[in-house]
Formats: sequence, C-alpha cells, structure tokens
Amino acid sequence: MTLIRRLIAAGMAATAVFTASPAYAAPPVIEDLGVPLQDVLLLGGVVAPGPGGKTVIWSASSGVPAHLNAVDPATGAEVARFDLPDAGGAWAVDATPDGSVYAGTYGNSHLFRWTEKDGVKDLGNPLQGETFVWTLAAGEGATVYGGTSPGGRLFGYDPATGVRDYGRLSPSHAYVRSVSYADGKIYAGTEAPAALFEIDAAGGAVRQLPLPPGLDPAGKWAYDVNVAAGHLYVRFGGAFPGPLHVWDLASGTWIDTVDPAHGLDVSPPDEEGCVYFVKAGELVRYDPRTKTTTPTGVPVTGRVANTRGIGWAELGLPDYPGKSLVGLLWRGMMFRYNPQTGAKSFVQSGIRGEPIDVTALSQGPDGRMYAGGFLNGGFAAMNAETGKAEEFHTFSQSEDMVSHDGRLYVGAYPDARVYSYDPKLPWNSTEYSPSPEPGPAPNPARLFDLAADKQIRPRAMVSAGRYLAVGTMPDLGHLGGVLAVWDPVEGRLRHSQRNVVTDQSIVSLAYRDGVVYGGTSIYSGQSATPPTQKEARLFAWSVAENRMLWEITPAPGKPAVPALAFDSMGRLWGVAGGEVFAVSTHLRKVVKRVTLSDSKSSSGQLAFNPRDRRLYGAHAGRSVFSLDPLTGRHAVLKEGPVHQLAVHGSGDVYFAEGPKLFRYHQGR
Repeated sequence: MTLIRRLIAAGMAATAVFTASPAYAAPPVIEDLGVPLQDVLLLGGVVAPGPGGKTVIWSASSGVPAHLNAVDPATGAEVARFDLPDAGGAWAVDATPDGSVYAGTYGNSHLFRWTEKDGVKDLGNPLQGETFVWTLAAGEGATVYGGTSPGGRLFGYDPATGVRDYGRLSPSHAYVRSVSYADGKIYAGTEAPAALFEIDAAGGAVRQLPLPPGLDPAGKWAYDVNVAAGHLYVRFGGAFPGPLHVWDLASGTWIDTVDPAHGLDVSPPDEEGCVYFVKAGELVRYDPRTKTTTPTGVPVTGRVANTRGIGWAELGLPDYPGKSLVGLLWRGMMFRYNPQTGAKSFVQSGIRGEPIDVTALSQGPDGRMYAGGFLNGGFAAMNAETGKAEEFHTFSQSEDMVSHDGRLYVGAYPDARVYSYDPKLPWNSTEYSPSPEPGPAPNPARLFDLAADKQIRPRAMVSAGRYLAVGTMPDLGHLGGVLAVWDPVEGRLRHSQRNVVTDQSIVSLAYRDGVVYGGTSIYSGQSATPPTQKEARLFAWSVAENRMLWEITPAPGKPAVPALAFDSMGRLWGVAGGEVFAVSTHLRKVVKRVTLSDSKSSSGQLAFNPRDRRLYGAHAGRSVFSLDPLTGRHAVLKEGPVHQLAVHGSGDVYFAEGPKLFRYHQGR
C-alpha cells in the first residue's frame, strides 16, 4: 500500500490501473497507431509553364504542410512538389506573365512565389491581421493581386516594390473571395450578400458594379470572378453549382446567364474568344457572342465537379493534336479534351496524398473503430484487435459519427448532411467516387441535410431509442443550431427545430430514458460570426413530446459544452473549458465540479468507459485525462493537442492528435 500511495501522491498513475484491472493484467500502454486518413485534396490551380519551361498543371494540395504540385498534363506524373511551410492549403494559385507562380495560403496566410531560378520562397503575410488569402490574380509582369479575410482587404504584390494595401473594399464585407485582372482594372467579389467591385490598379479608386437584374444577393457569394476576352464571368452562389453571369466590359452591361455552372474557374479563351467550364456535370464550350453552350461529351460527376486549374497544353499524344484543354479535379484526377478530334480521357495524377486531421471517432456496429477527417475528409475503419486501419475511402469532412441499429451514421460538412453506412455492404459513394463513373446505389446513403435552415455542421449525434438525434451549427452570418430527430424506420425527419436555445449551436448530445440532453455553444459554425450570448447552456428535450423540459447554465462564463456522457450511476457529465461537471437530471442542477484548468476553450471530449467505470476526456486541446466519477480524482494520460476521443467496447480509448491516432490500451 505504501508504494501505491506514493504513486498516487506523485500523480503518476490513473486509479483504473490499480483498482479496475485484474491482478494479472499487463499495465496500460499508449500505442501510436499512425495515420489512418491520407488523401488528395486540391484547391487552387493554374495551367502554366513549370520547371524547364514545359507547360504543367500547378495545383495546391492541402496538408501539414500544404504542397505546391506540378503535374505533366501528358502523363499525369509528378514533375515537382514544393513545401508550403506552416500552411494548411491554398485556394489561391496563379501564374504571372514573367513566369512566376504564386500561392496564397491559409493556416499562416502567407504569399509564396515560385521561380525557375529560386524555387519557392515564402514572402510572408502580405497584410498583417489577415488570416486567409482566398484568391490571387495575375497582373502585369510579375505583379499579382489578392483578396483576404477577415478584413475583406485587397492587396497587390510586385517583387520590385513590395506589397500595396488597397484597403477594405466594403465596411460590411469580411471576405474578398475572388479576384481577376484585365487592362488595368481589378475585379473582386465578396461573401454574402454578394457584391462586385472594380478597382483601378494604378490609382486605387473603387467602384461597385451593379448586380445582375433580378439577383437577390442575400445568401449568395460572388464566389468565382474571371475575366476572359473582354467579358467578366461571375458565378453567384457558393461552393456548389449556381448561375454564371456574363458582363460585357465594353458596354458595362450584363448580357447572359448560364445555369447551373460549376466553379472554380472558366478556362482561358480559345482563338475565337470562347471559354470552357463545367455545366450540369459536363464540360461545355461557351460562346459569349452567340450566348450558346456546346457540350463536349466529357462528364465531370460527383458531389464536387469543380475544376482545380484549367487551361491549354500541347500534349504530343495521338488524337490530341495542337492544344488540348486540361485540368485537375479536387481528388487528383486529371482530365483532357481535344476540340479538334473530340478525344477525351481521365488519368489519376501522381499527386501524393496528405495526412488528414481526424475530426470524428466512433465504434461501428461491426465492432471496428471508424475515423473521419477534416477538409480532405476520408473514412477509415480500424481493426479493434490491432488498432490498424483496414479500409480507407474518399469521403466528405466528418463532424461526428455514431452507431445506431446496425448502421453507422455520419454527419458531414457543409450543409449539415447526414449519411447512413451499412458495413455489411460494399462501400460505394456516388458523390465522392472519381469522375466519370460514380457507381450504382450509394453506401453511405445520404438521408437529409439542413442547408435550408442555414446549417453547415452536424456537430453532435446520438442514438436516441428508436430515433437518431442530431445537433447542428449554422453557416456564416447566422446563429442558432437545429435539433433534428430522424426516424430510420419510416425514413423521415420526425422533428426539426432551430433555435431550441436562442442563438446557440448544439454541439453535444446524450440520451437516456426518452430524453435527449444537449450542450450548446455561443458560436456559429463559422468563427467570423459574432455571438450574441455570453455562456453555454445545457437542456433536456422530450423525444415523445417534442418539447423542451428544462435548461440550465452548467458552467458560468464558459462558451461551450462540447461533450456529454452518462456514468454508471445515471449522472450526466459534461466538459466546459477547463471544468468537468456532473448534473443530476432529476434535480436539474450541477452536483459536482472538477477543475482541470482555468481554460475557457470551446473544445473538449468526454466518454464513459463501462469497463473500468471511469470517464476519459480531451481537455481544451491540451491533454487526455481519466477521471473517477466517484471521487473526482483525475490523471493526465498524455499531454498534447487532442481534440477527438472515443471509447471502444473493449475498454480501449482511442484519441487523435491532428492526423495521428493513438490507443490507450488497458491490459486484459
């Protein structure tokens, strides 16, 4: 006993090691399971000269760090790959007439420049205080123009003179989402409510252009802005297909609308001034003189049919004489089309996949552990005995996962989409399969989304008796999440209600005896939206009666209750910042508090382990801890930036630090 007391006093051992494990069991260990999610996600791109002067497709792949890739359009092979240090990715990639290639990044909001002579150089943050370079457009010589957030600012960069700050284009806009340049003018589009500006590159004068007749800018972005052969092409909407409006620069009028059009760019013009882009899932040629589109027979299918760099290249291949249209799709597939012969082909490029941060963990109905990822997404299944990944599939960014009645349900970003996956059947994602063959019946099957309620993140999901309960976070500029109850038997939403708690998102859920318990966050699903509330709430909702039973403030001053879990005695535990608390649902009040730190972080995880009757959690992105719900004693199991955690039925605790997965394995 003396030895045990000394160890506990020194904070060196979790209670479970000595009281819950059999005497013959091996001690707990933390295993590094590696990276379960790795895939290609391409954002910005351009077709331009590369190393040796040969035309390549440049594209930025998201990762840690992100990379600037050059691909041979004739073979798909990797020509070059450059680190973009400290960047998570780059929507903004363009090439200037002098042969420079620029990338504007997020994560560190830097501007990078590639030249044949010097390779890639980090030019730093062009505008201090801005966190995201959204867009770049080539100007004259080596000059490039860019737009940023959250200040909604425009800048120019010339290697000879440095950065020029054009300032904020509009006091009511936080994003300059898209930029293009022609004949001394910069054209820039913003977030919702969409606005379009013309800026004199030399003098800096700003003029707001009229919107297309009848266009309601509410909820729409000027998402893509491209100048080609005397016309300005502006796609209003968002990441998914929407109307592409055509502005004649000479007359200063809107002359046509093409709908639906995909982004992210139209091609450079051909010899007749026509451009190519994806319309309704097919590559088309558009003639602004006749206002007609001509199909090419090149299908571009799946959920995201946006081009990531589109332009002209001489391939030197049979059936591809002269110049062919080439480009990349978001998962690394390359397409080619020759207007003379009609030849078309798809080739998987040699762009390497990047590790993906884990954003969701859950035990599946088949006993395996499942992981979903950030941005690039991905879907991986791990063997419960070895902890190693057995399957990987391309999929959406996952916000949460939960098992319910033989299925694994996945909440996906954006649009707050919910999917049902049956692990007994083959995987087949018709939305995320590579173009051009999406496949037959989907598995996961998409059940519903809450885009109409302005929701983007299904952050919390729980099995609620017969039903599945989902809590969400809203889109930019909106507050107030939705509590949705899905009936898998009838295949319909039984209930869906926004602002169950006024102006608060629903970020955690638990269920017991016909009642769904929810933890809220004062924040929207996008950080730029200012909150109106001061502290998070905990509520109880009757599933049978579709009504609120009660709500309390469980952790005064804390902005979020990101995780909830019941212990073996029926007490509801939650985490809020650096505090863990227990609630008596009968008394409707907090009955125990445990302080881990003074953090007010909105991040945290909490799960009950029935094997040793302890709580396991991730504390404010700082550490993994265990906690005895009887005594409140707790121990740090591992320091590190942990944001995701789940307990397997075996008693193993899985958690992730960025893209790396770990398992706290208790000897049995």
